[in-house]
Amino acid sequence: MSIDKLNRRKFLRTATIASAAAAVPNLISSNLYANQTKGKRVGIIGLDTSHSVAFTKELNSGKSEYLGYRVVAAYPQGSKDIKTSVDRIPGFTEEVKKHGVEIVNSIEDLLKKVDVVLLETNDGRVHLEQALPVFKAKKRVFIDKPIAASYADAKKIFEASKKYNTPVFSSSSLRYIEGMKEIKEGSIGKVIGADTYSPASLESTHPDFFWYGIHGIEMLFAVMGTGCKSVTRISTAGSDVAVGEWGDGRIGTFRGIRDGKKDFGGTVVGEKSVTKFGKFLGYNPLLSEIIKFFETGVAPFDPQETLEICAFMEAADESKKNGGKPVLISSIVNK
Repeated sequence: MSIDKLNRRKFLRTATIASAAAAVPNLISSNLYANQTKGKRVGIIGLDTSHSVAFTKELNSGKSEYLGYRVVAAYPQGSKDIKTSVDRIPGFTEEVKKHGVEIVNSIEDLLKKVDVVLLETNDGRVHLEQALPVFKAKKRVFIDKPIAASYADAKKIFEASKKYNTPVFSSSSLRYIEGMKEIKEGSIGKVIGADTYSPASLESTHPDFFWYGIHGIEMLFAVMGTGCKSVTRISTAGSDVAVGEWGDGRIGTFRGIRDGKKDFGGTVVGEKSVTKFGKFLGYNPLLSEIIKFFETGVAPFDPQETLEICAFMEAADESKKNGGKPVLISSIVNK
């Protein structure tokens, strides 16, 4: 073999090795979490809400408090016909891809790549349909608010969870507003009553409070507990007030804000003192509870509370339709 041919072969071999080495960083970058520890792989269904991006950024930050859980794959399709949601999907898809998340074409594809699921679709109407294959695949799932767009569908979700022996829970992040933990631990004694408030923008595809008012209603139930007997609602163009009467005589109210300053909060009356909630603490407290749930399969509170929240919101709609007459929670549950 001539010297020229030998040198040419050495050059080509060296160039090939160098080219492959140069490609390694790009390969690692595009598959950042491809080798994520099995059991800790999180999948997201629905990239039509800012929650998907916020949860991905936080979980993929590498903080030790999340015990190694990372978002590794996402199925973008969320709402099919709510324009404000559908229009967000392309932008949010690009955002999560920046954090090493693989985009897949179906829920079935997603379930092959993950161990647990965050169902983040903004549209409560499709949650039952989306959750069923997750239950069948035995993947623990957190369903973001609203769990559904009706009491009936919420009940079917919990029934399916039980049927397939796959744990589920749903919550608003406002359940973990500043001060809630201390109140529930007895800082003001027995809770006698509460008044909460939150923005309550409307979406024509959902019963009024299911779309956004659920945040303030979840705060109300988190502090009052279950046992609401009836709901009376006063509704105007700019706001709503829903008054709940609990079976033990306690009163809890929710004000839904559409005009004026949009904020979250409330006042709680206890045996020892009257106190106010503090500031919204962001998503970290909720994410910590989600991770505990993924680890244990135990929801942080009774599913019956989520069902009663749905019944409360549906009863409030009935009260509005009937000119503000009280509506029994039992009439929704037994419908």
